[in-house]
Amino acid sequence: MSIRIGILGYGNLGRGVECAIKHNPDMELVAVFTRRDPKDVTILTETAAVCRTEEAKDWKDKIDVLILCGGSATDLPVQTPEYASMFNVVDSFDTHARIPEHFANVDAAAKSAGKVGIISVGWDPGMFSLNRMYANAVLTEGCDYTFWGKGVSQGHSDAVRRIKGVKDAKQYTIPVESALESVRKGENPKLTTREKHTRECFVVLEEGADAARVEEEIKTMPNYFSDYDTTVHFISEEELKRDHSGIPHGGFVLRSGKTGWNNENSHLIEYSLKLDSNPEFTSCVIVAYARAAYRMAAEGQTGCRTVFDVAPAYLSAMSPEELRASML
Repeated sequence: MSIRIGILGYGNLGRGVECAIKHNPDMELVAVFTRRDPKDVTILTETAAVCRTEEAKDWKDKIDVLILCGGSATDLPVQTPEYASMFNVVDSFDTHARIPEHFANVDAAAKSAGKVGIISVGWDPGMFSLNRMYANAVLTEGCDYTFWGKGVSQGHSDAVRRIKGVKDAKQYTIPVESALESVRKGENPKLTTREKHTRECFVVLEEGADAARVEEEIKTMPNYFSDYDTTVHFISEEELKRDHSGIPHGGFVLRSGKTGWNNENSHLIEYSLKLDSNPEFTSCVIVAYARAAYRMAAEGQTGCRTVFDVAPAYLSAMSPEELRASML
């Protein structure tokens, strides 16, 4: 029997989840729930229904795992606890500082309903989190470093687009190569935010907008750009569509550590990702954790989990016997 999946939200992430389900034979997409008029939403899976968000509650017995594809700023803090009271759920909540609070809210709702909720699934938080944890457990004496990019930050791009006079924009996060190389050499540098990454913005202005004012607003924006060396390029709408239509991303997690009685030997653990499509890769991670949520719920587990709490074998479509024979 296939794992029956529902998708809540059909933006870049929701479309990516739909594609990922296609390539997992033990799963089927049964419904997409949207805030838009379902008549205006065209999906790729002919056998799946498209319904209004308000209708999700009527599918409680028809969906094994509901994947929540909303945004972390305002959608998921409300949606994940709400739907964890009806479904096993997986989300990609990525506001790192608020994860403990989000976990507590989802845990209470899921336990009360006898469901499983897995939160903050993706590549950071998610795959990068696991690699940070593994590296710390193995090299107890050492330093951690995470570099993001080169890639498009969707949240930062959105922040630029909200500035008055901006018609459209894309923002790239770029690691400082000298800092990355210093870490790889085992020099264990102490790096400030500005020393680790730069930011590059490509901006299309509204007609008559003041370029100098827009550039100043970008570069001084707290929590987004003020702590970074930021370059702003003003380009045409045609150039933006031609040269910046993709959503690539990636990055590196490194831990430089020492072993031996007197810490005489040096080691470096490095994990890297290079992604053509940030949302499509994130979707693939989410779908694997949807399988885990289904299996954990079938065992009678309840409550909230993060990637730290999910055994790797739960993620794979292979049986434990197949994993031991082919991957161990």
